[in-house]
Amino acid sequence: MSSILTNNSAMVALQTLKSVNHNLSKTQDMISTGKEIAKAKDNSAIWAISKVMESDVSGFKAVSKSLALGESTVAVASAGAEQITDILKDMKERIIAATGENVDHAKLTAEITEMTAQVNGIIDASQFNGANLLKTDVDGNGATSLTVTSSIDRSGATTVTRADITVASANFEANLDLSDIDVSDASNAQSSIALIEAHIQTAVNGAAALGASAKRLGDQSQFVSKLTDAMKSGIGALVDTDMEEASAQLQALQVQQQLSTQSLSIANQAPQALLSLFR
Repeated sequence: MSSILTNNSAMVALQTLKSVNHNLSKTQDMISTGKEIAKAKDNSAIWAISKVMESDVSGFKAVSKSLALGESTVAVASAGAEQITDILKDMKERIIAATGENVDHAKLTAEITEMTAQVNGIIDASQFNGANLLKTDVDGNGATSLTVTSSIDRSGATTVTRADITVASANFEANLDLSDIDVSDASNAQSSIALIEAHIQTAVNGAAALGASAKRLGDQSQFVSKLTDAMKSGIGALVDTDMEEASAQLQALQVQQQLSTQSLSIANQAPQALLSLFR
């Protein structure tokens, strides 16, 4: 039955055109934003996962900055410890020289005094942003170590804990007291050889410990960087637009839009055929 009041073909064609226009608009948004899932309504479950992962990525950026600060602090202290070790080796040469009888002990004593002052100066100066791992009080507030945030660990959807790396102070301020070195005469210089050996060992141990901590911080920093990149890649796989697929889909929808428009135009012309019945 034909009717001039109800055009079923036009209604079907119109619904098809609306659907095509909706899909076309969505595809254009995907291409312009670069995201297939940009809002919760696009896919609430995937959107929620991506937002949690994005918050973790932001957290790891803060962790990277903490590790960089810790690396710099340890690097400064390590450089100071290594320099002090070299000075102590030079001091050992002066002490051994002072064990001889026909030497100027006064001049050697003056050299030892200057070297001692240099060591103390390096200890005081080996700080970064107020933290000094060669002193007894690392941060001026009584701390004996440096705590560096190294990771954020997620367990389940809501449980997040912070992981730390603790770097102990080498404490050269207390453990490297060179006031016991005496080269005022050959006998005292002979006794100071064992003392300087102990001081050198203290410096070497401290420098080695700081070096190990520096390597750990560096390795952790690299891991966090790679982990952050992997998480970003994972988020992209969840929500980013596949541009090749979207381009092909856009072309197809544009053709469908043209055909749907023509179909609607044809359907709208159908009632005109009824006029021939009344001629």
